[in-house]
Amino acid sequence: MWLVYLTLGNLPSTRRNSPASRAVLLVALLPISPKQSKSSKADQHQRQINADTLRDVYEFILSPLQDPARDGVPIDCADGKVQRCFPILAGWIVDHMENVALHRIKSNVSPRCKVPTGELESNTKVYPVRDYTRYQCFKDGNRIAETDHDITPASLGISFGQIIFYGLPRVSPSDLHKPDMLHTVYLGIFKHMMDWIQGFLKKHGQLDALDEV
Repeated sequence: MWLVYLTLGNLPSTRRNSPASRAVLLVALLPISPKQSKSSKADQHQRQINADTLRDVYEFILSPLQDPARDGVPIDCADGKVQRCFPILAGWIVDHMENVALHRIKSNVSPRCKVPTGELESNTKVYPVRDYTRYQCFKDGNRIAETDHDITPASLGISFGQIIFYGLPRVSPSDLHKPDMLHTVYLGIFKHMMDWIQGFLKKHGQLDALDEV
């Protein structure tokens, strides 16, 4: 199962990373649907059902945030006073393919800005932030407004449909994308380094010595 956790953004990292503080709460267990390896119409239809079901579950999880984020809710603070607070979804930490599904974008585009696919790693120019609110204006899947005849979902790198974050008050979907330390650093970089080290040791006949350590 996929685990969905929730924490507060203004907590010190030392407290958030301490299991005894219970600063990170488990809010849901998402079932993993079977992967479809074939490309038949039936498998494509099942993949779409799986994706729609997952989005429905996410919307059910996030629905309790709508009214408090818009109207506020009284919360007991550490100083003993009761304050009117507005809990807002500020970050969503997942790997890239999960962002692709949640933001309804293609796998070769950025969930945050409109950088072209060929310039994803260039860092030579600042591109405009994606306007997901404007994307919701698609009615027929071909254009956004009467004056935008040349703008299509394909040209923007998005899929037609509503993303799960749309409708949450005070939330900008383009700002929810945060670095995923597990997949980008701990798994990605570590795996890259281990492949390089093992190749280096194998070339010099020292791989067995590493295995014995």
